[in-house]
Amino acid sequence: MEGDEINLNAKNELFSVEEIDHFVNHHHLAFLYISQTNCSVCHALLPKVKKVLAEFPKIQMAFVNADNVPNIAGHLSVFTAPVLILYVDGKEVLREARFVHVEQFKEKMKKIYFLAEQS
Repeated sequence: MEGDEINLNAKNELFSVEEIDHFVNHHHLAFLYISQTNCSVCHALLPKVKKVLAEFPKIQMAFVNADNVPNIAGHLSVFTAPVLILYVDGKEVLREARFVHVEQFKEKMKKIYFLAEQS
């Protein structure tokens, strides 16, 4: 799959474990926002997360609807929604789930972003 491009739709949504792995492994800073269709917390949190990520332009963001990718639970140990995962060079460095404190999340992102930019 090396060298292949995943064509994200207008919403940057990924639809398979293979697409997720490709996205994570082909971006220095990759962020996954994993939600579910009927998750009110997911829909309320998303604009806040987008606002935080706007401060970190080198982070590539993609969305996964766990309802559309049922095997994500076993693949990424995702058993609730929303789940926010940040990867640096394919390695998970931050995971937040369900109830996310936005200011704490932002501070963690700042630290990781700064360190990742130094490497």
